[in-house]
Amino acid sequence: MFVELIIRNFAVLKDLQVPLQAGLNVLSGETGAGKSIVVDALAILLGGRASSGVVRSGEGRALVEGVVDIRGLRPVAVLLAELGLEDDEDQLVLRREVRAGGRSRGWVNGSPATAGMLRRIGSLLVDIHGQHEHQRLLSGDFQQQVLDAFGGCTDAADRVAEGFRRTADLRKRLGALAERRRELESRADFIRFQLGEILGAKLHAGEDEELRVETNRLGHADELARESHALHELLHAAEDAVSDRLADAAARLRRLGEKDPSLESHASTLEDAYHQVSDAAAELGRYSTGIEHDPARLESIRQRQVLIQRLQRKYGPTLAEVIQRGENLRSELDELETADMDASALRDELEQAEAAWQADAQELSQQREEAAGRLSDAAEEIFPALGLEGGRFHVQFEELSGPSARGRERIRFMASMNPGFPPSPLSQVASGGELSRVMLALKSVLSDIDDLPTLVFDEVDAGIGGMVAANVADCLAEVSRGRQVLVVTHLARVAARASNHLVVEKGAVDGAAVSLVRRLEGDERVHEVARMLGGDAGSGTSLEHARELLGRVV
Repeated sequence: MFVELIIRNFAVLKDLQVPLQAGLNVLSGETGAGKSIVVDALAILLGGRASSGVVRSGEGRALVEGVVDIRGLRPVAVLLAELGLEDDEDQLVLRREVRAGGRSRGWVNGSPATAGMLRRIGSLLVDIHGQHEHQRLLSGDFQQQVLDAFGGCTDAADRVAEGFRRTADLRKRLGALAERRRELESRADFIRFQLGEILGAKLHAGEDEELRVETNRLGHADELARESHALHELLHAAEDAVSDRLADAAARLRRLGEKDPSLESHASTLEDAYHQVSDAAAELGRYSTGIEHDPARLESIRQRQVLIQRLQRKYGPTLAEVIQRGENLRSELDELETADMDASALRDELEQAEAAWQADAQELSQQREEAAGRLSDAAEEIFPALGLEGGRFHVQFEELSGPSARGRERIRFMASMNPGFPPSPLSQVASGGELSRVMLALKSVLSDIDDLPTLVFDEVDAGIGGMVAANVADCLAEVSRGRQVLVVTHLARVAARASNHLVVEKGAVDGAAVSLVRRLEGDERVHEVARMLGGDAGSGTSLEHARELLGRVV
């Protein structure tokens, strides 16, 4: 719920702080004091359309800020996370600035936010009734949600929406498969040619490096044979070879070790070196006699390298990419060969999904039709008490041309305020006051379903009095149980039921009109209620009547 509204340089409002509480909050004051402007400012804070006309004359910018207690409002926390906005879990600070040039900026907890972000957050916090463009109940989507919640159809509606998404996904996959098949068929001959070229080469991973090494060896066969033989001789076969000298040195050290044991380790080291040199010499001997002088093999390898390089230019640039290209081409041919079976399986799956959607949609329609009658009866039962005698409420079902996530029908709330006239869409109900009372009636019926923490009513008391005024006051008090309600009112009976009574007063600062807001208690509240009753606000009769409405003697 909102804890406080701060409004600066907005229309006639200079510097306003509006403290709000849980329960019923009332804004009263003389006509023209600026009560409804507070609601306008709140609407702009929540992402409403902003224009330079809202900036107070002579000022550079208007500012609206709201402090909101969001404890327990998990959907708000989830949305803030989705939008990448900081969340301190307990409190939310919304801010909107409108410059005299017409541009506006927004912030959420100090982070920049677009008007669209503010609207999405505001839709989870506040429902404003009084100006059509801010009324959530005029939205077809919300009307459907209301009916489904009232009728206990939410689970069925979720199944229908999920079923529609599933059928839409299957159709999309089937269409993509058909498009893919057409594409592959148009390229099939070319794919087979490329695949044949790659597979015909019988490539294997690392072959290019293996060929490079072998080419290098065959190209230097004479040098490798000569040098390896010479090294063999040097290390082992020649007179005074390295291995012989190492053996002699190791034997001499071993004899010395008999006299000084510390030399034994050195003798072991030379013996190890002898064995290693002997092994290397033997390997070099075998290598020198095994070197091939094979010009035919060298030419064959070079031709193989030319083939691999050509394939790399076409499908590479690396050999690994050429091999992967072949695997991809094989997969494309496999796709083409299995396309008929895949399409058949998808069509069977789609047929089953469509049948399931039809069954769920039929069940949902039946539940909605039953709920629509009960919702209409409940709303019309409240209408007379709210001054809508003879008013009718009707839920209209418009059959859709095809399947949708909504189900088989579009929901529209209809109302008629005058006997003999057919119900019309709520958005076409002419009187703002009547429309607000229709909304109040629905809010009363849906008080346990609609979980928005704050409701705002402007013009709800237009053109009513007497017992209707008392009934409207009772209804507002009932709706405010467990939530926050802000009402702009001229009715003393409504003001008397408030848990937080605020008065908007017009004054002047430096010769310019300003509006101020004060919280009323005690005698001040008695006098304000007396003023709202009409007649002489200072008379004993008016004051006594005000005290009676307030339920106490002050």
